[in-house]
Amino acid sequence: MPLSALLSAAPSPGGGGSLDEAAERAGNAAGWVEENWSTWLNTGLRIIFIAAIAIVLRYLIRRALTNLIDRMNRSAQAVEGTALGGLLVNAERRRQRSEAIGSVLRSVSSFVILGTAALMILGAFQINLAPLLASAGVAGVALGFGARNLVTDFLSGVFMILEDQYGVGDTIDAGVASGEVIEVGLRVTKLRGDNGEIWYVRNGEVKRIGNLSQGWSTAGVDVTVRPGEDLELIRKAIAGAGETMTKEEPWSERLWGPVEILGLDQVLLDSMTVRVTAKTMPGKSLGVERELRWRIKQALDAAGIRMIGVAPLQAEGESVADPTAAMAAPSAYASTTSPQSLAATPIPPPTNLNK
Repeated sequence: MPLSALLSAAPSPGGGGSLDEAAERAGNAAGWVEENWSTWLNTGLRIIFIAAIAIVLRYLIRRALTNLIDRMNRSAQAVEGTALGGLLVNAERRRQRSEAIGSVLRSVSSFVILGTAALMILGAFQINLAPLLASAGVAGVALGFGARNLVTDFLSGVFMILEDQYGVGDTIDAGVASGEVIEVGLRVTKLRGDNGEIWYVRNGEVKRIGNLSQGWSTAGVDVTVRPGEDLELIRKAIAGAGETMTKEEPWSERLWGPVEILGLDQVLLDSMTVRVTAKTMPGKSLGVERELRWRIKQALDAAGIRMIGVAPLQAEGESVADPTAAMAAPSAYASTTSPQSLAATPIPPPTNLNK
């Protein structure tokens, strides 16, 4: 009700007005209320209806997203104890990824629903929304310029999680830092370095990612022997060591393929190198390389094949040559304080005392 109508309907405090004038003003006020009460009721009901629908819709969508995330986590826990689950599923990685995706979806749905409801309520009050939307657009542009790094980090984190580029437990090379992923966030990723340090890497700064824990890894061993050794005997020794290794635990699970002998990788005058590779479980290539190198060395020793770098065996009764026998005696001129060195030192010319 306008303030002027209320003042005109109120009785005069001075008592100068007549009773008829007061009754007329009261009648006008009652008539104005009777004419506009339906508009008030309609506006109030529209606001209540819009708010109720927005609240219910927001609750239902958030509840559906929460149930979907819980179902994803339960499916990950169901296969966690199996052999396939141990190889392909990381429960903590799956949980953090689903929680991050759910948080983004819940925030977006709440912003859209509540923002639309607020605009509809303002429209019910007959408020012109054009200036408000224009001001919001300008404010959004200013905020985007001021917090562009934050927006870049957030969007990069969203796409990294949606595309499953890496997760908790993976070993990655992010360019600016490398290590094991211990936490994945929408803005920052935490890495545990080789020396135990923790790296906080902004998602917007990551231009490339090398994931060392996805798919499979390759273990490579170079066997360097003398050029006069029998190649077929070397092949049989290495093949036997690799076949024995693939049948023993835990190497039978870590090896995802047979040990392959690629052939001669390098041939020199005093050595030749045989290249051996094997496909392994992600992140297990280093341990497989060490064990394979150990077994190959034992197999070559059993076959009588010496590798480069091993000292030759000494025959019994053979005397060891003195390594200092061919060395010359130290010279007296090596010391600057010896009489021979002082005698050989040139005499400096006399200085001119008149100058």
